Amino acid sequence: MREQLHPGGIIDGYRLGDCVHKGGTGVIYRTTAPARQDPGFPIVLKAPFLGRGESAIGIIGLEMEQMILAKLNGPHVPRFVAAGDVRASPYVVMEWIDGEDLSEIIERAPLPPEDVARVGAALADAIHSIHLQDVIHFDIKPENFLLRPTGEAVLLDFGFARHARYPDLLAEEKEFAAGSAPYVSPEQLQHDRSDPRSDLFALGVLLYELATGAQPFGQPETAAGMRDRLWRRPTPPRGLNPDVPPWLQEVILRCLEPAAGARYQSAAHIAFDLRHPEQVALSERAGETQGLGVVAQARRWWRAQRRAGALATSAKAAGRRVPVIMVAVDTEHPDDQRHPALQAATRQLVSLYPELRLMCISVVKAAPPREGANDLDTTTGRHLEHKMRLRHWVEPLGFPPSQISLHVIEGANAGSTLLDLARVNNVDLIILGAPGASQRALAWWRSVASNVTANAHCSIHVVRVPERRPEPGSEPA
Repeated sequence: MREQLHPGGIIDGYRLGDCVHKGGTGVIYRTTAPARQDPGFPIVLKAPFLGRGESAIGIIGLEMEQMILAKLNGPHVPRFVAAGDVRASPYVVMEWIDGEDLSEIIERAPLPPEDVARVGAALADAIHSIHLQDVIHFDIKPENFLLRPTGEAVLLDFGFARHARYPDLLAEEKEFAAGSAPYVSPEQLQHDRSDPRSDLFALGVLLYELATGAQPFGQPETAAGMRDRLWRRPTPPRGLNPDVPPWLQEVILRCLEPAAGARYQSAAHIAFDLRHPEQVALSERAGETQGLGVVAQARRWWRAQRRAGALATSAKAAGRRVPVIMVAVDTEHPDDQRHPALQAATRQLVSLYPELRLMCISVVKAAPPREGANDLDTTTGRHLEHKMRLRHWVEPLGFPPSQISLHVIEGANAGSTLLDLARVNNVDLIILGAPGASQRALAWWRSVASNVTANAHCSIHVVRVPERRPEPGSEPA
């Protein structure tokens, strides 16, 4: 499809117009629909970059956006139109929103308090709308908001988002996508993608920018720099802009509390306070103009360490509520005789649980260091090909798609990769095939199955294909 990504190109009948945005993992074009599929409003087509040097994260994010955007409705999100098969033409077609980019508004900051309140309330309305539909965005930033001429805010780009009723593909990838550094929440830095209050923290960063023209935590370039927000309170907005009223500072600093429980508990509450400043209950922080002293910051650091331990414990407990079953599928050898037996065993085992999450994993060799012109010699091409093989493998099981997630991981050591994924994702059971006859000539400890069986933290179900022994007196073929 990458040859068609240019103005005038046609993808499944959709004709591409001008390029309106080019990001790190994909591109967006103004688009014209085929006459019989015209939705009656302007549309755009979004597609990931494919080919040499491109990361698979763009494809994974597009899968999330296809799945989530189709379930959302209301004036705060673009209308979903169509999606291409990720195995052949990965893209999503959606409504083109005519509005002002929040990035352009922030360039004019600091804004008067009444403008901060008006814009901020609109942003909070949009966030609250998707939260009511069981979606957490996880990439709240200026580039992902448009303000309609009517004043309503529209949220864009659901590639990092999570829907409560669908598999979280990003959380289950080995490389965790945290979001944009200036806006990422403390929970995301601790690999917790379950709390909608993460979006409220990012909204607090936007309000801080609108009110002061600065970012509360700067633009850290390292993980250590990002983790400062787990405990550090930024300079109070009134210390940078004396025109910020106490009530607005109260709202902003409450959004930026490191502990989610100390923040606002709903975006609707933020919108209400921004529209009714006289109702905002002020604390000591409302009037502060200086940052906290060394002792006070040290106390916050210590409390953050204790919260991190509690969060890890609760996350492990939550992961055990619904069984997670991982099945290792060798998509490098789709004709292997073990596949039917592995499918049958998987079907039988998952039938024992009324609720579960099934992770189908394929560990593949990395693309050649010098990617070739052939799609299978590129990272994205290999990812798409093996994802297609995984989908083909799982389809005969007839398992609900909402409880299945498919993962193609590059790894030099399949056993170690499977073990790492199982630990990170709190897997309860691993299903995998035993070595074939030719592999059993090697020492037993060299096989993937024996490595996983010996070192896994959870139960293992190894599937072996019975050998057909020749009947007595018969000649070997």
